[in-house]
Amino acid sequence: MKIGIMLRHFEQHNGGVKNYTSNLLEELLKQGSNHEFVLLYNNPKLIGTYNHLNNVKEISIKIPSRFLWDQLGMYLLQKKEKFDVIFNPKHSVPLFVKCPTIFVCHGLNSYLMPWGSKKLDALYRKYIYPFYVSKSTLILAVSNSTKEHLMNFLNVTKEKVYTTYLGIGKIFREPIDLNEQKRIKAKYKLPDKFFLFVSQIYPAKNFGRLLKAFAKVGPQNGFKLVIAGEPRWLVKKEISLIEKLKISEWVVSAGWISHNELKYFYSLAEALVLPSLYEACPSPILEAMASGCPVITSNRYGTKELAANAGILVDPESVDSIANAMKSIIDNELLYKKCVERGFERVKDFSWEKCASETLEAIEKVKGIKKTAISNIIFPNVNKKYKHLKINPPEKELEEIL
Repeated sequence: MKIGIMLRHFEQHNGGVKNYTSNLLEELLKQGSNHEFVLLYNNPKLIGTYNHLNNVKEISIKIPSRFLWDQLGMYLLQKKEKFDVIFNPKHSVPLFVKCPTIFVCHGLNSYLMPWGSKKLDALYRKYIYPFYVSKSTLILAVSNSTKEHLMNFLNVTKEKVYTTYLGIGKIFREPIDLNEQKRIKAKYKLPDKFFLFVSQIYPAKNFGRLLKAFAKVGPQNGFKLVIAGEPRWLVKKEISLIEKLKISEWVVSAGWISHNELKYFYSLAEALVLPSLYEACPSPILEAMASGCPVITSNRYGTKELAANAGILVDPESVDSIANAMKSIIDNELLYKKCVERGFERVKDFSWEKCASETLEAIEKVKGIKKTAISNIIFPNVNKKYKHLKINPPEKELEEIL
């Protein structure tokens, strides 16, 4: 097969979807040695990244507009290259090509909590994303909850969606180098006792409630909160809580941390605390468990699915629930040890080799399937019967503090 892989996003920061793509691609190119992979970049400087592999061809088509790159750029390349399948590890497909297309759905947070999306993203999800869903031959969902949301929000058939979980970077499974751990601790001035939050900060991350919970537990027990991530959008009020709650001296902002260093953050932390309102398949949970770090996370959607019985599950809409979990991990040594042991056992189910194998199986499955003509696509409106699952904004709670 000749497989075109859309990599317009391949030069963004190394978290999230870029991390997914680079890890998946490494294994996919190994396992698919009988196929020809054509890697499609926007940035010509990326050509040569995989020139050491015989089954890989790299092409760049420079188009500033994301939409035009996806649609016009891929249409022109398909006419020239005659792909058997086009695969996008992100969340779009070319609408006018005749070959089968597959994309990866990394979550539908803007459907569950539209108030937490930027206006442009909300418009995209409402008017453009449904066309990608309809036009694609197959969709890979990063968790079963994501698959369920695709079926319920966008009326996708069960047969059209495959679940392929993320893997875990090998670095998180490697033994801890104590000298390197000491160096990282000194470099970032990490405290002796701390809880860890790993993520970019935006409304779905529930950062305000995390701060309120930490304020109840951390300072009086001598624990700080280390933030490995950066603020993104619509979180000014939540960030301001650090001052309002008078916990500035107890919060350490480390910024964006590379995976090579992040594993040592996990190894030093009392627990990862990720009480998100919504996650599809959050890699920090797997990374923490593989690093021997207990996990406190939400009892819903992708966080519950990944953590299973290996994490401490909390009600993300209850500050007391989050605070009690943090206190319990401090006070209960047996609970701490059980979380570590169960975490090591849980992550045995996840690997990039497995993710790549399942992805390749899906790609091979769609070869030869006739495409739906764009003129025949029915715009799939959001299923109104599913509105009861939407997450409400925590406006009243914030008003009480501010």
